[in-house]
Amino acid sequence: MIHNSPLERTIGPVGLTAMGVGAVVGAGIFITPGIIAASYAGPSVIISYVVAAAVCALAALCYSEFSSTIPLSGSAYTYVYMVFGELPAWVVGWALISEYLFAVSSVAVSWSAYFQNLLSSLSIDLPNFLTAATGTPGHEGFGINLVAGIITLLVGILLAGGLRESTRVNTVMVFVKVAVIILFVAVAAFHIKAKNYHPFTPYGFTGIFSGASLAFYAYIGFDAVSTASEEVKDPQKTMPIGIISSLLIASLLYSLVSFVLVGVVHYSRLNVGDPVAFVLQVIHQDWVAGIVSLGAIVGMTTVLLVMSYGGTRLLFAISRDGLLPKIFSKITVKSHVPLESTWIFAIITSILAMFIPLDIIAELVNIGTLFAFAMVSIGVIFLRRLPEINKLPNAYKVPLYPVVPILSFLLCIGLMVKLRAITWVVFSIWFVVGLIIYMIYGHRHSKLQKEL
Repeated sequence: MIHNSPLERTIGPVGLTAMGVGAVVGAGIFITPGIIAASYAGPSVIISYVVAAAVCALAALCYSEFSSTIPLSGSAYTYVYMVFGELPAWVVGWALISEYLFAVSSVAVSWSAYFQNLLSSLSIDLPNFLTAATGTPGHEGFGINLVAGIITLLVGILLAGGLRESTRVNTVMVFVKVAVIILFVAVAAFHIKAKNYHPFTPYGFTGIFSGASLAFYAYIGFDAVSTASEEVKDPQKTMPIGIISSLLIASLLYSLVSFVLVGVVHYSRLNVGDPVAFVLQVIHQDWVAGIVSLGAIVGMTTVLLVMSYGGTRLLFAISRDGLLPKIFSKITVKSHVPLESTWIFAIITSILAMFIPLDIIAELVNIGTLFAFAMVSIGVIFLRRLPEINKLPNAYKVPLYPVVPILSFLLCIGLMVKLRAITWVVFSIWFVVGLIIYMIYGHRHSKLQKEL
């Protein structure tokens, strides 16, 4: 693999942590707590998030060792390449491509819904056929989600301008988003009723773990942080700080929001698209609901920004190794970003967001990420066995080795099993398509294969 990088190191610990919080705390915190509480876990949704966070924390420890030892773009793809070889790396990379494409597209659709609600409150309504894609539940006839398509292109423009500017914008939006979440907790906490926490586990322990498999979606953004390895200052120290601190902050915020939601309103009423705003309306805090809706838009913008960044850097890393066309790894001299990769990614996600309802296929985000996490976790064991790795500067080691990597691997596989059958079918199809692309193009153009 190539170690000389044309990318510019501009990100410090605060910027990297903000990237992580920006990616993790977004659409999930404004939508999924209510759905999980109503349909899976009841008040024990708090435990579901704790379980999901615990699995992510174990995986984060493994990511931290890899990212501080091998500070290269590509995240799990690069790490698996180093310890398992090219074909397993391609499989993981292909799974992560689906994660980023569908994550950005699904968040763009959610962003569009909140933005359209904000417009409606100002008595501005778009034509019906421009509000949602054909086949979207509750939407009849032909349609495209114009707002979702536009926002992904705007994020592409911002990223194309350079990482330093994108990071500054993201950091500001993250602080705004966290402030809005704290405002919600502070206002709604005074309306908590103890009786709403009973029964605490109406769906049993099965419901808690099923809820955790869905709650996992809320934490996957920290994977995008590891794609910044080639663009951070002092990666041996900065990468572990950024990954672990962003996960801790996100876990605290999710737990607080979940605790307040089910305490204020009975869990059976929370199966709505905007549970945070709904709860505020129930307690007649409409002025706060308006602020929170605006905060949701800001929050999801940071997710779009960081996940789009992660997707373009993944394409850059795979292309650099010859497994994808060279256009994805071309770097502009002025902005030090892979411009063509950024635009191609933005256009594809824009098309997906505009024309495809993602209520089912969005679960590809979960299964692709869990698969990558499992491979990275077990990969730490093989990383320690590489003699050349012991010579590299290394600021972080996974504690309780090898228990933590093995436990992380098993828990990731366990959550994958909890996902729906249709998700496995779609993932299998995506997997086969990826193998075909590798055999037709990747294997023949691989720089490793040429060296061999």
